[in-house]
Amino acid sequence: MTAGAQSVVLVTGADLADEAVRVLEGYRLVYAGPRPTEDDLLTLVRQHDPVAMIVRYGRVSAALIHAARSLRVISKHGSGIDTIDSAAASARGIAVKTAAGANAAAVAEHAIALLLACAKSVVPLDARMHAGHWDKATHKSIELAGRCIGLVGLGAIGLRVAAVAHAMDMRVIGHDPYAKDVPPWIETVSLPRLWAEADAISLHCPLTDGNRDLINAATLAQCRDGVLLVNTARGGLVNEADLLAAVRSGKVGCAGLDSFQQEPPPAAHCFQGQRRLILSPHVGGVTHDAYVKMGVGAARNVLQVLQAG
Repeated sequence: MTAGAQSVVLVTGADLADEAVRVLEGYRLVYAGPRPTEDDLLTLVRQHDPVAMIVRYGRVSAALIHAARSLRVISKHGSGIDTIDSAAASARGIAVKTAAGANAAAVAEHAIALLLACAKSVVPLDARMHAGHWDKATHKSIELAGRCIGLVGLGAIGLRVAAVAHAMDMRVIGHDPYAKDVPPWIETVSLPRLWAEADAISLHCPLTDGNRDLINAATLAQCRDGVLLVNTARGGLVNEADLLAAVRSGKVGCAGLDSFQQEPPPAAHCFQGQRRLILSPHVGGVTHDAYVKMGVGAARNVLQVLQAG
């Protein structure tokens, strides 16, 4: 199908940055809304027969891909494609593209913010101050200088976190069998060494069938007592029940989490109200700058495939 008034790009979200919309001038954009279900997307696919999808929210299942007869490209508004059935897309010759690195700065900054909030007790001290308390005589926070941070994943985000940690005089170790051009001040190690040596651990790897529940009772048992944990990657990397037990026992001193096994988490989730857990609603990559960069990157990936032939 050629570009024109009838060529539809389905966006699984409520909006795109104006800059991204301009990139797709000549295509008709159809928006699925802020929290589309699979049924919502199936209805839109059958109604509009899109040539491309830009994926912001919701899952792109095999059934959805099968129903999209004219679909040629699925373009992620970001970098993680665990919500896309890539095997089903590949079987039909549909390209799956990512806007890799577009939100790297935003996510890395959020990871550092969560790390510092954990180490410096920012959230509980703020609550205590607002309640009229002055805990200077009794509180001791954690100094990160001289301590070791272990990074699982040394892609664009992990390397940015590493650079900030290095600037704070932390020892930086990392695990990533696919990493290239790793700076000499990052020591690449096995996962068992990372668990054993890190005072703080930050996750920056994609979610795969092989690393689901990477953080679990067994791996946490190998960690130092009081370890800090940050996850701005994917919720499926962490076994939430095992993490909660480790926080309650003190094995994990504090955890800063921006992603969860189910999003949004169910009402009355076990993390709610738990001391030494700092939670944010998967907004690490949600800045205005990242919104524009991810949208433009996703739109350009659509054009690259559609204009190739």
